[in-house]
Amino acid sequence: MYYIGIDLGTSAVKLLLMAGDGTIVKSVSKEYPISFPRPGWSEQDPEDWYENTQEGLVELLHGIDKSQVAGIGFGGQMHGLVVLDEEDRVIRPTILWNDGRTAEETDYLNEKIGKEKLSEYTANIAFAGFTAPKILWMKKHEPENYRQIHKIMLPKDYIAYRLTGVHCTDPSDASGTLFFDVKNRCWSEEMMEICGITREQLPDVFESYEVVGTLKEEIAERLGLNNDVKVVAGAGDNAAAAVGTGTVGEGKCNVSLGTSGTIFISSKKFGVDKNNALHAFAHADGNYHLMGVVLSAASCNKWWMEEILNTKDFQGEQEDIENLGRNSVYFLPYLMGERSPHNDPNAKGAFLGMTMETGRKDMTLAMMEGVAFAIRDSYEIAKALGIKVERTKMCGGGARSPLWRKILANVLDLKVDILEAEEGPALGGAMLAAVGCGEYASVEEAAERLVRTRLTVEPDPEIVALYDERYKVYRDIYPQLKGIFQKL
Repeated sequence: MYYIGIDLGTSAVKLLLMAGDGTIVKSVSKEYPISFPRPGWSEQDPEDWYENTQEGLVELLHGIDKSQVAGIGFGGQMHGLVVLDEEDRVIRPTILWNDGRTAEETDYLNEKIGKEKLSEYTANIAFAGFTAPKILWMKKHEPENYRQIHKIMLPKDYIAYRLTGVHCTDPSDASGTLFFDVKNRCWSEEMMEICGITREQLPDVFESYEVVGTLKEEIAERLGLNNDVKVVAGAGDNAAAAVGTGTVGEGKCNVSLGTSGTIFISSKKFGVDKNNALHAFAHADGNYHLMGVVLSAASCNKWWMEEILNTKDFQGEQEDIENLGRNSVYFLPYLMGERSPHNDPNAKGAFLGMTMETGRKDMTLAMMEGVAFAIRDSYEIAKALGIKVERTKMCGGGARSPLWRKILANVLDLKVDILEAEEGPALGGAMLAAVGCGEYASVEEAAERLVRTRLTVEPDPEIVALYDERYKVYRDIYPQLKGIFQKL
């Protein structure tokens, strides 16, 4: 049988067709626009997601035996606020995960309601990109739109709704709303009251591998599929990517360098760090995970190459860079503010340490090192909790860079495993569909049987020592510049 994974990303939707044995049969990608109405704002039109998903499905299914398609699963950008009226029409453009407009509302939740209460209710504190602060922002700045809200949804769940007619979500994605009681895997009554919403305005929660429904008859007919094709809830992009990399069960680690960057550590036990610097979220395997998020990761590389160096030769710019651990230039990768561990939407990107001897390769290396150091900030918190990790998977666009792999292995002092199939959340979505359709008994079984490593990058003790010294400098830079960022 075949299983479709749909990864609703920030810049494009990626669709993947997987056979039951894990073979990737075909993949398709469709880009759509993102708008920045004001500095720090970030929005998209959900109709663009749906239209491109439909076009992608037609292309994906062309030339294959459609009768063999059994299920569809999702991965998707998290935290985006999709609001529907009583006729299920989109009320306003979606406010995305990397939108920073809710600084005032975030401060209100963290300071007036209090971080301790938020952590008690949801296992997390408020971050500017989370969904709940956006609801409060709408209540204050767009009261007419706010009054029209009939359903509050997340991006991938809107596509699931369009395909099935079911308002649904899953625990991993719901964890990033700040409406969700992560420990008990249900909506938080306290947070609904604080934000002035009702249970009826929130979707039903299904585990990521659970079937939420089947394709609408008209959609199945249009695509040439059986109308009993099952649709599972899927997962937030990082949880779905973790499934696709086998980061499930106890003590597994994955680093993703996509538009944003994450370090994701799976656990069978619920846990929260005392300062809530890491997200404590539900996982797509039915368990839990800790996650640190860098808002700008591979997007720093795209910005540096295309906007500053005016080139698309990413690989060429990285060739012959060898002085790992000996660079004198530092880079703060906070181009869209920062989440973990600083929780500062006012943070900015910065280069430091340039001299007359500094060249473009030094700057390029500093940019890549800065992202790796930002990932290490979160890893250090996990280590302080007593979490022991010996190796990590690596996925996302940054994983295609041999240089970035080597930098990350040495900055984190971990073995970095690169997988045979680097398909990210789309593969995870397809695997969840396979579990939901009974191809595999559990998410852990699917990961064990389908995920394979093709190479491992080993850390070099000498370079590790050099990066340890450089990291000590790096971690002192943000506290020194925080006040300047506020003034800017």
